[in-house]
Order: sequence, then structure tokens, then C-alpha cells
Amino acid sequence: MFVPALLIVGLLSVQTIAQAQKKIKTIIIDAGHGGKDGGAHGGYEGGLNSWEKNITLAISNKLVAELQKELPDVKIVPTRTTDIYQSPPEKANIANQNKGDLFICIHADAVQLQTGRRQIGTKSIVRQDIIYIGKGKKRKKKFGKKYNEVVPVYEYYKIGSPRTGTSIWLFAAHKTTDKLDAIEKGGQLGEEDVQIDSTADSTMTNINFGDPRETRMLAQVYAKRYQEKSIELADLINDQIAATNRPALGVYQRQKGIWVLQATNMPAVLIETGFITNYNDERYLNSDAGQQEIAECIARAIKQYKDQVENSKGGTSSKSTPLPDTITDSTKTQ
Repeated sequence: MFVPALLIVGLLSVQTIAQAQKKIKTIIIDAGHGGKDGGAHGGYEGGLNSWEKNITLAISNKLVAELQKELPDVKIVPTRTTDIYQSPPEKANIANQNKGDLFICIHADAVQLQTGRRQIGTKSIVRQDIIYIGKGKKRKKKFGKKYNEVVPVYEYYKIGSPRTGTSIWLFAAHKTTDKLDAIEKGGQLGEEDVQIDSTADSTMTNINFGDPRETRMLAQVYAKRYQEKSIELADLINDQIAATNRPALGVYQRQKGIWVLQATNMPAVLIETGFITNYNDERYLNSDAGQQEIAECIARAIKQYKDQVENSKGGTSSKSTPLPDTITDSTKTQ
């Protein structure tokens, strides 16, 4: 029986089919930046002069160890364990080739630093008066006497930002092309990946998995579900951060998109662990205790998420809507 494409989309949208509930078997942990890509820099006066790539690697390694301890039956795959450069496509490929069920990207945030100026001394310079004689085309410049003048000497420096806290970011819901492509290329769309609602008319949900148009439509359902699941996980991480003394800034979606999240065939979140351009945050992010606390917060949230996914009967319990990008951050390219 031929089923019109729009009818299938309508049926999908009201969940006459749903993604089969799966176990969380593989989790991908990505340490942002690396190698020649240092990421954000704590280059303000009084800062530690640290680089984001080193912070993300330290936190990611601790998170991997924590997850291996808490979830021994789950395969934990880090994208990198040393200071190497990986392009966003390489990171996404690692996640997709390992058939990850979750993608966790670790970053450190930054804002554009303001420049300060202060006087550090004086110096004497020679000046010379200039006198203009005549008018119009006959106007001529005549140099007067020279004299010494004492002027201030300034130095310029970068001012640390007051912005502090941890935020969680999602792929932009309105930019789904890369996500749909990743889902289709992942080769995971098939009859075994959907379950038909027992109350639905079987003649109205007879999907042809060999038809590219229908496959694309199914990919759209997956993309929507991945977005919902990403929000669910992001909320849990934010709650865990809020339970510490860290400012929990909430869940956002960056309007320009986050390529590496959109190119992964799974729910995906990016965690901006703190502001490397803030005095207190930078020290927290560089401390062993701070790194461990963040890793444990994320691990607890992932464990909660896994329990919810594997024990629920479908649907999502996410409680928030992704907000527009309100944090200025020109260093983020992934």
C-alpha cells in the first residue's frame, strides 16, 4: 500500500512509531581542542596563563576514570587522552564509528577581555611649535622654537572577567542538516530500530526503509528525539552542578550551531565547565579538586540519565527549553 510522505510525517509526529528503548552501552568523552588548537587562554593580569586544551584533557581523563568505576559494563571511549589535535570531523567520526549512545564534550568558556591602562612613569620628549603664515594657497608652515615636555608613560594589560559558572550547550534545533546526515550515514535506521505502537493501524505505518525520502523523515524523528534526550541529560548535569557551590548557568543552544554536536549520531551535550578568563574559575579549573568535582558531577548525571532511559517506558522528562546564546565566546569553533 502506498502511503503519502506527508501522512507518514504526521504519523511520526504523533508518535505512532517510536524509537526502541536501548541500553546505554557506549559513551564518548571528548576533550575539547588539543595540540596546535589551544582553545581559550587565561591571558589576563593575575591569571595562570593556562590553556583550555589542558584543562579539558585533565577533566576528561578524570571523567573517563569515574565512569569506568561507576558504570563498569559501559564502554567509555575518549576521543583523546594526550595533547593531540583533532578536527571536529575526526571527533565526530570517532563517536559515530564506535556507535556511541552519548557524546559528552568538555570545554572551558571565555569572554573577550577588556584592556586596562595605567601610568607607570614619565618621560621627556622634544616638541616644536608650528606656526602658519598667510591664507589660502599662500599659507605656509613655519617651525618655531623647540622645547621639552614631560609626558606620562602607560602600560596596557588585560582585565579578568567577572563572568563565572558552568553552562551546558546543545546543538541548535533549527540547524538539523548535519544531524540528519549523521543519523542517515550511521546506518542505524531500520525496522529493528523502531517499534510500532500497538494501537496504530499497521497499514498506516508500513515504512519503506529502502526509500530515501522515508528514511530522511525517520531521521527527522531521531533528530528530534536526540534533542529531547540531550536536554534531559543537560538538565541533570546542571542540577548536579547546582548542588555544589558552583554557579549553574543553565542549558542553552548556540544559535550559530556547534558542529561537532550536530555531526554525531546520538544525544550530545557540550559542557562549558567554567570561565578560564575569570580569576576564581581559572584556579578552580586548574585544581585537581575542581577537576574531580566537575567529573563526579557529570558522572552522577550520566548515571541518572542511564537509569531513566533504561527504566522508563518512553518519552522524556526534560523540564527546560534551550535558550538562545547569551554568552559571548569567540574562541569556540567546535
